Amino acid sequence: MLSQKTTHTRNKNIAIVISIAFLFLAIIGGGPYGFFTLLRLVVFGTTVYLSWLAYRSERQVLTWVFGFIALVFNPLIPLHLGRDLWRVVDLLVAVFLIISIFTFKLSKEIQD
Repeated sequence: MLSQKTTHTRNKNIAIVISIAFLFLAIIGGGPYGFFTLLRLVVFGTTVYLSWLAYRSERQVLTWVFGFIALVFNPLIPLHLGRDLWRVVDLLVAVFLIISIFTFKLSKEIQD
């Protein structure tokens, strides 16, 4: 049986990889408007989850960074930026998420 930390680590990495895939698809052209709505939902959900994990791991800076990214991708009150600016934001967030796979380690105390 997997420990809670192992389960959260695996879920964290899966969520991050899915979000990265969506972000890179958006950078190379995306698709219809519905794709970008789904992108917002996926990245928002991932970063809210990561913010919660960072909070539980007592990583205050990461809690705020993931929370800020969640606000930027918030699907309820969308931020309206130009396509070129969104590509820059998508790239920066994708790179940050890639780095966080390797640097954001969960504390042993994480439990449900």
